[in-house]
Amino acid sequence: MFKDLFSLQGRVALVTGGSRGIGKMITAGFLSQGAAKVYITARKAGPCEATAKELTAEYGGECVALPIDISNLTGIEMLATEIKKREPKLDILVNNAGAAWGADFDEFPESGWDKVMNLNVKTPFFLTKALAAPLRAAATAEKPAKVINIASIDGIFVNPMETYSYAASKSGLIHLTRRMAVRLIRDHIVVSAIAPGPFQSDMNKAARDNADEVSKRVPSGRIGTDEDMAGAAIYLASRAGDYVVGATIAVDGGIVYANPGIKGEGWD
Repeated sequence: MFKDLFSLQGRVALVTGGSRGIGKMITAGFLSQGAAKVYITARKAGPCEATAKELTAEYGGECVALPIDISNLTGIEMLATEIKKREPKLDILVNNAGAAWGADFDEFPESGWDKVMNLNVKTPFFLTKALAAPLRAAATAEKPAKVINIASIDGIFVNPMETYSYAASKSGLIHLTRRMAVRLIRDHIVVSAIAPGPFQSDMNKAARDNADEVSKRVPSGRIGTDEDMAGAAIYLASRAGDYVVGATIAVDGGIVYANPGIKGEGWD
């Protein structure tokens, strides 16, 4: 009964922003658990194709690069068209592509607001909508399709860094996850979210470049590893997470619960 609880054998997934950082961690995790094919997107073709080649060589499944800018509706529709052209069914969608912007309150620009809100909130909604047909085609009551949104602990507690649009976007994505979950569960599509804390990535330069220093401020005493992020995503994507509807899981070593307000330095 529990033998294949975390297996992704034969499943087809799409991970946006999958060429590096958290997206790459999740992609590798899916392939390690038997996913047949994982499509990854990124704006830059070179790194996207390099990651796809690397992960295909390392694991049994196939990683396919689709370098498309999905920060606007044109790119979103282009990606959805590519997926639907190649696959009749999509088992898993991970909305991971994101952006951040920091500036003093009195100087925060509209461009920094719009760029972040568009990619972090608008794109997950409209990409999920554009891929609803292949997700519904894959979904059954016994084996639901999955949508996993990558939020942030900055959407749960107040980070002291002045990243206004980023914090608002990630909080919005967490609530959007709940709203989408209520609607899509009717179609046997389970929507959930992960709120990462400090992981090594280009977006989290503090964790990437000063892991030892950041680790001192994490209750667990360390920053997150590839296995930590992959494990949470595999759980939600597999049979193990079928009954986790609308929830956001903080994968942060305990930061949120140890730091409920403005305290210390930013994590994400």
